[in-house]
Amino acid sequence: MIEPKYILALDVSTSCIGIALFEDMGDRGNLKLLHHVSPKVTPKPLSKMEELFRKVEIFESEFLFKYKAFNITKVIIEEPLLQSNNVNTVATLLRFNGMISKSVYDTLGVVPDFISSYDARKYAFSQLMAIRTHKKDGTPLPPKQIAKNLPVLFGAYGFDVDKKYVLYELVADLEPQITWFYDKNNKLKKETFDMSDAYVCCVGYMKKQNFWV
Repeated sequence: MIEPKYILALDVSTSCIGIALFEDMGDRGNLKLLHHVSPKVTPKPLSKMEELFRKVEIFESEFLFKYKAFNITKVIIEEPLLQSNNVNTVATLLRFNGMISKSVYDTLGVVPDFISSYDARKYAFSQLMAIRTHKKDGTPLPPKQIAKNLPVLFGAYGFDVDKKYVLYELVADLEPQITWFYDKNNKLKKETFDMSDAYVCCVGYMKKQNFWV
């Protein structure tokens, strides 16, 4: 009997790590786990670096060590989105992403692959690529301008669209068996979007590389 192969995808931030685990079926993936780890260190260390190291240890104990027996042959990590004007925030994100990547390699023996959030979304859900027909204020663009425009992500949506919510809805439609997380006000928790981002990360990478259709 051939041992199943699994693909792990991670959406990494210092507050929450979204996790998607797929069985690789050859031309597609079969979702086995959509989860998250929210590493909280108490009491909080005085050193930020120590806090990051401790968060890696929590991720290892809550997920990596529990699933290292699986035949995980590929790990995909979404590249950190470095849009913050705060240099320290950007540096912290890069450090933590590198720490998680090293932990994955040490625990699973797999060198991670990376994909940008743009490419992940573009290839996971090609229907999100569309030509813009309206300005930011909602007024229609001239036909000549529309004819010159190239398709862009979320082009069919308004400029103020909640992109993460759109992605969540697309994932939820594909995976109706998933139980999502809600707060006491019955609103989706932030962890939900980290989970759906991990899903998109995996599917987008595998489609971009022409492994899945």
